[in-house]
Amino acid sequence: MLQQQDAVWFSNQLVSWYQQHGRKTLPWQLEKTPYKTWLSEIMLQQTQVATVIPYFERFLARFNDVEALAAAELDEVLHLWTGLGYYARARNLHKAAKMIVAEHRGQFPLGFEQVLALPGIGRSTAGAVLSLALGQHYPILDGNCKRVLARFAAVPGWPGDKATEQTLWQLAEQITPKQTVAQFNQAMMDLGATLCSRSKPRCSECPLKLKCKAALAGEQALYPGKKPKKALPERQSFWLLLQHQQQVLLLQRPAAGLWGGLYGFIEFATAQEREQYLALHALQIETTEQLPAFRHTFSHFHLWIQPQLLKLKSLPDAVQEHSGASWFRIDAIPAVGLSAPAKQLFQQLIATTADSEDR
Repeated sequence: MLQQQDAVWFSNQLVSWYQQHGRKTLPWQLEKTPYKTWLSEIMLQQTQVATVIPYFERFLARFNDVEALAAAELDEVLHLWTGLGYYARARNLHKAAKMIVAEHRGQFPLGFEQVLALPGIGRSTAGAVLSLALGQHYPILDGNCKRVLARFAAVPGWPGDKATEQTLWQLAEQITPKQTVAQFNQAMMDLGATLCSRSKPRCSECPLKLKCKAALAGEQALYPGKKPKKALPERQSFWLLLQHQQQVLLLQRPAAGLWGGLYGFIEFATAQEREQYLALHALQIETTEQLPAFRHTFSHFHLWIQPQLLKLKSLPDAVQEHSGASWFRIDAIPAVGLSAPAKQLFQQLIATTADSEDR
């Protein structure tokens, strides 16, 4: 823990810096509302501001309030989220919107416990929404804040470790001021995103440099502690792309699990299962093409995708037995949520079709 005078110094320095250098014109900061702040905080989880801005603007243009979001189909929500990743965020956002309409008459809740009860919202996100939008006195502890605090107080250990995280929460509670909480919390995020970056921190410009233990010792690279290295396991997935003329078959995945609710191609755990499927359905195949395999990385494993494109002579009925199976034209990306690898392959089909038509 810090000395009280150091905690006060920390908050005063940071707020003064924010007033001169902080970000104040991001889309969710203009005409601020709890809804816009909530939406931005969910999108910003593990995602950089520059990436989020266009998604936020498109999302808000379509769903300008929580009622519009709650009334939408999940497919449309996922479609607007396609490419942003971590799709559980979008599913939870949609669930939470429905809860707000059903339980709070469409008004974003103002109590901490009520906000925390919404799907997809943890302690830091709840504190961020209530402090940034409404000025309520709650600390936050996102990745940027963890890095700033770990360096300032030389807190050892990986922030994902419970004991280390608890220490950082105690520091956050101690330094967060009551009167300027919105500016302070925004400043914490801004400082971590700009000056106190993961690599090559610009310590000479930092308002905290005079008392930052890591900077004074020249040990910025040691904080925060790194996650213990663990080799990611590798899995294989064999995809089947069925195309008939200008249409391709997509299946909607189950709501829970990997890429929940998104559309993709038919998938198999082994090449043998894919061959058994083809033998069972006796499709009228015109051409078969093995597309290049590629790797998609999740936080906890690598997935090697081996796609096979089958162009069919006729539109089959048998494959329609799949729940959520639909044929989509391949002259444009369909307006449904697609997994990133499925979107990548769909774009290849579009480009290949366009090239063949130009010949």
